[in-house]
Amino acid sequence: MKRTTLSRLQVRPLVGDRTRGQVLAGPVVIPCALGRSGMVQRKREGDGGSPRGRFRLRGGVYRPDVFAIRPRTALPLRPTRPGDGWCDEPGDRRYNRPVALPCPVSAERMWRDDGLYDLVVDLDYNRGPIRKRLGSAIFFHCARPGYTPTEGCVALKRADLVRLLRRLGPRTRMGIG
Repeated sequence: MKRTTLSRLQVRPLVGDRTRGQVLAGPVVIPCALGRSGMVQRKREGDGGSPRGRFRLRGGVYRPDVFAIRPRTALPLRPTRPGDGWCDEPGDRRYNRPVALPCPVSAERMWRDDGLYDLVVDLDYNRGPIRKRLGSAIFFHCARPGYTPTEGCVALKRADLVRLLRRLGPRTRMGIG
């Protein structure tokens, strides 16, 4: 059976728990974690909300020490390095962009010890044009045990994310909300 690339993923919140949800991938329903503030219409830096909207999957990174071979996907995916970061300082010209660490301003470390960024897909949120203070580093990444809340990202169990990546490509869009 030939596996086709999904054109759409839909993320919906669970009734009674705004920090958890489900990713609908064709007929498959996958549990996920959402931001600590649930889904928000007007995203702001640091608010903990997962932005509502429809987003392109820009590509991503994976930890080469965790994955012996590149995870299968039609998305652009490159190995991350210990010195990779992501600028989350709204006043900086590199805001919401990859940076090299150490960085003189606030930046999130992409090579993490907790496994959350072992596999990361960059959602096309606030990426073109980038607007200051509207939120940064909104990713599709690995979830914590128990699907505890994210800072605004959508997170899946690592095995689910690896399996789903095989069906994602440059034309896949993620709808949140």
